Formats: sequence, structure tokens, C-alpha cells
Amino acid sequence: MTTSLDTHTNFAIGTWQLDPTHSTVAFTVKHLMISKVRGTFDGFSGTIVTSEVPAENSITATIDMATINTNQPDRDGHLRTNDFFNVEEFPTATFTSTSMDIDGDDLTIEGDLTLRGVTKPVTLKGEFGGIATNPYGQTVAAASATTVINRTEFGINYNAALETGGVLLGENITLTFDLQAVLQK
Repeated sequence: MTTSLDTHTNFAIGTWQLDPTHSTVAFTVKHLMISKVRGTFDGFSGTIVTSEVPAENSITATIDMATINTNQPDRDGHLRTNDFFNVEEFPTATFTSTSMDIDGDDLTIEGDLTLRGVTKPVTLKGEFGGIATNPYGQTVAAASATTVINRTEFGINYNAALETGGVLLGENITLTFDLQAVLQK
């Protein structure tokens, strides 16, 4: 992995834990061919390791798929079934980075996403927000990133034809991560 992270003010080497109270894992999917449905996963965790050797930087993350929230309980229940995430058999999705590049504030993270038991490479692109000290004296870092996946590549094939033509759901899912992590002491 490469990075120019050390050019940022207050760069700190160590192990960072995602702060779920200041982070969001969200998604959007095309609905009825005309609009988007948005949702979040409210349960997730992650570890970021920063090193003096950029190639040793790493990110691992886990999403609790049962915590899906689209603000519509019946839809959320359906998304937990075998038609979509099959949370009974595949309770988590995971991400493991394979490379990380930070050029100024531009962030590119390559890694492997495992969803529904299928692992595929993904590229997250976004922005490194920086490093600061929070009111509790903790060192925190922030970043945001997005990626687009084709849900059918992960075995999520459910759809329904519309009477007016087209289908109920788009195949592409945009995943958005707005994250803050705390340096562990």
C-alpha cells in the first residue's frame, strides 16, 4: 500500500477504531427506474492500522447485515431474507484493504468485499478529511469514500418486472462511507 498520509498535520502511527457515533455506512439503489431508495447499516466496526511503512497500512471492517435500516420495517425485513442478504446464513459483510493511496486529500482504497459469501475486489474513492483532537483529548481521523457494486455479482438477484416496463430495482448499488476513527492508546 502507498500513502502520503505522513504529510498531513498531526499524522499518527498506530491502530484506529471506527467511531460508530460519528460514522455512517449508507447505500442507494435505483427504484422503479425513476428514483432512489436510501438506507444505512447501523451496526459496523472497523480497524485501521497506520504504519511508518506505507505498504503496511491496512483497513478491515465488518457490517452487521441485520442492522439494515431504510426507515420502512417491512422492506427491511424483506432485505434480510434470502431474496437479498440472507442474514441468517450470511450475518456480516466484510472488507479487507489490499492497497491504500492518499494523494493530498484524495483517497483511493482497493480491497476485497465479501457479501453473501461472495468476495469481489472493489475500489473506494473519496476524501481524507484529516486528523484532529476531539474535546476528550483523543486523536481522531476522518474520511469519506464511495464505491459502486453490481448486486447480482454478489448473488443478490431478486427483482420484479413492472407493468409499465423496466424492473423494480437497479443492479448497481452505491455504497457511501463517512467515517471517523479514534487512535487507540
